Amino acid sequence: MSAPAPKSTPPSKPTRKVPEKIGKYVVIKEVGRGSTGIVYLSHDAYYGRDVAIKVYNSDSGGDEERTRIARKMFLSEAHLVGMLQHPHILPIFDAGEENGHCYIVTEHVHGARTLAAYCRPDNLLRIDDTVEIVFKCAKALHYAHSRGVIHRDIKPSNIMLTQDSDVRIIDFGIALVSDSDISRIEGIAGSPSYMSPEQVQSLDLTNRSDLYSLGAVMYELLTGCRPFRAGNLQKLLHQIVYATPPPIHVLRKDIPEELETVVAMALQKDPAKRYKSGLDFAAELTRVHQRLREANSRIDRQEQFGVLRRLKFFHEFSHAEIWEVLRASNWQDYVQGEEIVKEGEMDDRFYILVSGNCAVERHGRRLGALETGDCFGEASYVPGAKRTATIRSASAVTVLKVSSTLLEQVSASCQLRFNRVFLRTLIGRLQSGDTSATSA
Repeated sequence: MSAPAPKSTPPSKPTRKVPEKIGKYVVIKEVGRGSTGIVYLSHDAYYGRDVAIKVYNSDSGGDEERTRIARKMFLSEAHLVGMLQHPHILPIFDAGEENGHCYIVTEHVHGARTLAAYCRPDNLLRIDDTVEIVFKCAKALHYAHSRGVIHRDIKPSNIMLTQDSDVRIIDFGIALVSDSDISRIEGIAGSPSYMSPEQVQSLDLTNRSDLYSLGAVMYELLTGCRPFRAGNLQKLLHQIVYATPPPIHVLRKDIPEELETVVAMALQKDPAKRYKSGLDFAAELTRVHQRLREANSRIDRQEQFGVLRRLKFFHEFSHAEIWEVLRASNWQDYVQGEEIVKEGEMDDRFYILVSGNCAVERHGRRLGALETGDCFGEASYVPGAKRTATIRSASAVTVLKVSSTLLEQVSASCQLRFNRVFLRTLIGRLQSGDTSATSA
């Protein structure tokens, strides 16, 4: 009887070695990869800035057409080196070719995510944030269009949102540039779900094609759904040319009608019926946003007044005094686990916990807790004093931050009332033996 054959183990995929240098740039690490190439992080010592190096795939498995397209995309982006200098367009600093590898060098934005992360119905951005993002994109596209560049591939994954909520439009690999025929890549038109009707029909494109795509992105950011969805590409393209997308308010009830009208105009089938320019698109967003903000501000302030009126802290305040405090403060929400006040920092604000609970920590050790209606921030009474405790949200909380500078500008009676109630609350806490939050 022969011995059983040993089990064969599948060959492991060879790990791709990170190059030490690309051109003059020392590679730190790989930070991403996609169908067109790999992105590495480097530091440009000459300019003192971090950069991203995108190396286009040269290994296409023998597919000469893919190799040709990759090179065309590289040349298209390389043509734009230094050309588009706008705060909401990712700048291209450099381009080169080394050992058969083509690469471009761009700004590296630490911690940025693309808008694709916010296109799910359960992870949508606030309406205000979406309007601001699309406004910035429209202005950036107007800038690019005025310089003869049509992006041709505007989609959520080609718009980055930075950690401080700023915007960068990326990936001009298939852009049309008016003074160049390099970018005319046959067979590549963009991402089907966001393509304009003229784009899917291979007609001549104008700046309004990008504005249609931006409208499709806005539709998805507001609803979590793409304007058109189909089981196959042919049906999808047919819908883009002939069908009307579902009304936004059917998918999300709280979308204002004026905003739905803006998106509908951007998604007009006939380019002549869309906004003439990114500037017009941005201007209409501004008008709508201002009208909504004015209406919401009146409603929000009234609701905030009602909430404060019910808090024990404000029981002795007159209506006029509560309004004065509201004007000297701002209202901020925190998710669970966020730092509201940090130990060791200087801060000139008083804090009133409008809703939720907070933990009081010192040197990483929990000392106590604060509940709805409690106040903290007595260090504001001492100019230049540092916080000696960290206040962290133990649940979702809402905090009223009262500026000591602005409080000095309210009426004398309001100042006196605020100081009396604030200090009395802190003294009561001391007398009860709870000293945990009396040094924040």
